[in-house]
Amino acid sequence: METAKGVTNMALAHEIVVNGDFQIKPAELPEHSLEKKVRDIVHKAFWDCLEAQLKEDPPTYDHAIKLLGEIKENLLSFLLPGHTRLRSQITEVLDLDLIKQEAENGALDISKLVEFVIGMMGTLCAPARDEEIKKLKDINEIVPLFRAIFSVLDLMKMDMANFAVSSIRPKLMQQSAEYERKKFQEFLEKQPNSLDLVTRWLQEAADDLAKLRCKMLPPHCSADGAAGGASTLCSAAVQNQAYLKLLKWDHVNRPFPETVLMDQTRFQEIQLELEQLLLIGTVLLVTFSAAGSALVDMPGFAEKIKTIVKVLLTGMHLPSFNLKESLATIGEKVCAEVNSCLSQHGFTPFSAERETVLKGQIQAVANPENTICRLIDSRIQKFLENYLASSHQKSLPAVPGGLGPIQRELEEIAVKYVRLVNYNKMVFSPYYDAVLGKILTEEESRLVGKSEES
Repeated sequence: METAKGVTNMALAHEIVVNGDFQIKPAELPEHSLEKKVRDIVHKAFWDCLEAQLKEDPPTYDHAIKLLGEIKENLLSFLLPGHTRLRSQITEVLDLDLIKQEAENGALDISKLVEFVIGMMGTLCAPARDEEIKKLKDINEIVPLFRAIFSVLDLMKMDMANFAVSSIRPKLMQQSAEYERKKFQEFLEKQPNSLDLVTRWLQEAADDLAKLRCKMLPPHCSADGAAGGASTLCSAAVQNQAYLKLLKWDHVNRPFPETVLMDQTRFQEIQLELEQLLLIGTVLLVTFSAAGSALVDMPGFAEKIKTIVKVLLTGMHLPSFNLKESLATIGEKVCAEVNSCLSQHGFTPFSAERETVLKGQIQAVANPENTICRLIDSRIQKFLENYLASSHQKSLPAVPGGLGPIQRELEEIAVKYVRLVNYNKMVFSPYYDAVLGKILTEEESRLVGKSEES
């Protein structure tokens, strides 16, 4: 039981740290579930009882006073240590002993107390809840008002909890990283081969970089030059290359490296988002190239085309999705939008021949080897590589040419991706450094040996 609790807590802490949009949300029971039916019946019985008590002559305030006590506790829970004056006000006005005495003597003004509660809620709530507070003031019936007050208090509790989550995130990040590293070390001691997949992953990344750097050397370079170029590989560069490889992973046929296994779903989601963004970016670039300068800077045109493409590519990773058919439809819609926009602004619409060419170019995007598709993909990868390399800086790197129309979406994905990568580095960098120390030493020895042989 303790182990299960520890794993649950670690998973929750991990989620808070890596998911910048993490929020605590109210539990929603399924619409026709037994739990929801029971809850609704119990709540209805309670509110009916309250209404019946208040309609008695004279009114009975037992339930109402209990509710005021709960409201008081809620309001006090929102206060910070320095809110001395507000604490005194709440304690004084919502003095339950005094309220009971007033009820017994027929002097209780429930409306006045509720008015104070709404005013205090308006003082303590987040600005986003101002509209809900305003609606409370328009409710005249006391029972519906009490119900609405508790609904808004629940929202305020969520706001408070989410504020606490955002406040503790920096501290939680360090503690969670240490805890995850400790747990992984315990696992590693029991399973010494638990870094086999990581080693293979990092080895491939090192090989990729070594090949890339050798290609970049001038053709006339000697073996000495090649050895020198490859020996300049550093641990950070190889790690970044390894993380980029996760965005091209074959999740069906290849196991994920052990140290990123907890985030496999997140990396896969980012991979799918990038694959869709690649097609969107390619279609946009093809369209703008065909339309020429007349439409490139036209306000709203890029967003219209982007929306069309996004909608028609929805579900593109489902087995039932037919990419060729969708691209054919996109070609039709895009041509219609281009001609409409050209006509509206006094330009000559596309001829049938130009339409056919554009539709053909859009349909050709289905081929992974498409030149424009590969160009956009390489620029997206370069942008992510630059962002990884400069992730200690607050500003994003410049977006490569041709990616302007998808800049916002690309930057949103990049921020999410780099947050994930940086946290993983924080947890597992000692293991990566140890593995890469051996890999890079062996690689350098091999290259030096080749150099001496030549």
